[in-house]
Amino acid sequence: MKYLGRFVALSLLFGFLAACQISTEEEKPLFLSYETFDDIAPLFSSESDTTYVINFWATWCQPCIEEMPYFEQLHEEFSEEKVRVILVSLDFEKDVEPRLIPFLEEKQLQSDVALLLDGKYNDWIDRVEPTWDGAIPVTVIYKDSQKRFHGKQYANYQQLADMVRTIL
Repeated sequence: MKYLGRFVALSLLFGFLAACQISTEEEKPLFLSYETFDDIAPLFSSESDTTYVINFWATWCQPCIEEMPYFEQLHEEFSEEKVRVILVSLDFEKDVEPRLIPFLEEKQLQSDVALLLDGKYNDWIDRVEPTWDGAIPVTVIYKDSQKRFHGKQYANYQQLADMVRTIL
């Protein structure tokens, strides 16, 4: 009887611990924050076998929000390929708490999200693409020396996927 009591107690303890499901995995941060363009600039010059899809957007930009699902679908459908989707938010610092964080929490984006706080757009836009007029959404897709620039909203997912395929 003494052993039965210990068995029951250990069974309850292990059952409790299993129910708690203590996780050792670190949770992915909602976004990484960059103060200046120089901090994020290395993303635009990586020489590797990875195709980078970098989209500039903001929560206050309706066309940006409308095309966001295309980037999430791209992230999912190209997960077996060496494709990295990075969504660079140009939200203002004052909008991070009231707009950006709630948006990211609600949408639970799987793509990497970067917040670029450098509001000196005229100093760095040409470094991204000399033909860029500064309007968003805008997307840069590159791999090594191959580069595509799309300076407007994607009409549909297929348009984005086809552009990525030209560089794979």
